[in-house]
Amino acid sequence: MRATAWGIVAIGAAAPLARKRVKAPPLVVQAVAYAAPLGLCVALRRSRKRDAAVCALQMWAYVAAYKFPHDDADAQELRVRIQYPILFDRALGLGQLPSLRLQRALSRNGPEGPSWRTLDRVLVWAHWSWFMVPHGSIAYLLVRHPERFPRAAVMTYATFNLGASVYWLVPTAPPWWPAAAEAGGLEGGAAVRRMMVEYGEDFWKDGWGSLYSVFGGNPLAAMPSLHFATSLMAALLLAEVGPIPGSLGFAYAATLGFALVYLGEHYVVDLLAGAALTLAVRRWGPAAGGMIDRFGRTVAALEARAHQDG
Repeated sequence: MRATAWGIVAIGAAAPLARKRVKAPPLVVQAVAYAAPLGLCVALRRSRKRDAAVCALQMWAYVAAYKFPHDDADAQELRVRIQYPILFDRALGLGQLPSLRLQRALSRNGPEGPSWRTLDRVLVWAHWSWFMVPHGSIAYLLVRHPERFPRAAVMTYATFNLGASVYWLVPTAPPWWPAAAEAGGLEGGAAVRRMMVEYGEDFWKDGWGSLYSVFGGNPLAAMPSLHFATSLMAALLLAEVGPIPGSLGFAYAATLGFALVYLGEHYVVDLLAGAALTLAVRRWGPAAGGMIDRFGRTVAALEARAHQDG
């Protein structure tokens, strides 16, 4: 059983890398990828290291699910939605996109290029640091409050995975998407700047292209904003531990939310949808608790059986 479980781990971990080479349907490839963390739960006895590795394998499968729709960029662009978030945000911004309003009020972009102020740098780095925040919060709970870890991990990664499913079903363009200004009839054809990329090119110089290629992969994965959804989830989970961790979590989520709109990465409606996703997972997640518990006991029984001779 352990050998079989390790085989599932190996095949599942390789599936995202092979997704462009194999002819299997995308859902089959993703199912194989998401089987890897389950295989590891059987292959190894539970420990903190195994819990961390299971989370890493789950995110490896998520990254493939996030990137998969853009593997055929032409087909994805035929399905992309551009106008509906613009309509919502223009209503929220009283006739003007909040991103455009903020960029015109706060950013500096002259004939010689953008001038980067402290505010811009802080917000860009807040955006970049998102890659560590949800997982860092889970790691903190695993080390300091291990009794809270299983529930926190399920809720956090359910948010990731449910959001990724929307990216498959409803590819939606972000504010900076080149066609957004024309499609949305923005003032004078004005385009929302993608300030994070502008600053990245200025800060990282020649290294920006290779660095961004690692973290990018699907420019039409905007609705809902998983940046905001998972940061809000982290803040809510940290608030259950104590006021100080919770305050830090909410301060980061608020800063990131402002940054995402100001930098042109997301519409306000993307953030609202992300918040709705987070609250829905917390509200209706417990209804699936019985099923999750039964599934967990099944996996634990397989683990015990696989290691009964040890």
